[in-house]
Amino acid sequence: MLAEAPAHGFALSKALAPHSEIGLIWSVSRQLVYRTLGVLEENELVHAIGTEAGPGPERTIMNVTPLGRQAVGRWLEEPVAHVRDARSLLMLKLVFLRRSGRDVRSLLVRQRELLLPAAAAARERVTSSTGWQQTVELWRSECVDAVISFTERMLDEAEA
Repeated sequence: MLAEAPAHGFALSKALAPHSEIGLIWSVSRQLVYRTLGVLEENELVHAIGTEAGPGPERTIMNVTPLGRQAVGRWLEEPVAHVRDARSLLMLKLVFLRRSGRDVRSLLVRQRELLLPAAAAARERVTSSTGWQQTVELWRSECVDAVISFTERMLDEAEA
């Protein structure tokens, strides 16, 4: 979010509240927002650019550094490695790409390509397993297929 515009921790925590656009995907407590800002600053990915008065103590306005902007750019272009991360990370990437006016198709194509071999392997594990293991493998296979289907539908919508 700091790559979109400078902000202070309180504003970021409001933007990550459970019923916000981002919070519908991934919500974070205010304490974690402030802790994370400290870690990002230690790693020179964000820095303070000023303060703003508030009802309590002054609020430190943070902005992304050039190194941070590069990291965000790389992160936005990388497909998620695990299907379990699609619900959070892939969705966040799609939101941030759209909010920045960037095309989502490249990410969706790469995500689909990454998952196709995983889907084939998952289907093979379903047929080669038995009992409870087969149930677990079927669940995993269906999850991979669902994410692939989602990427294909999103690609269709992006093409329209």
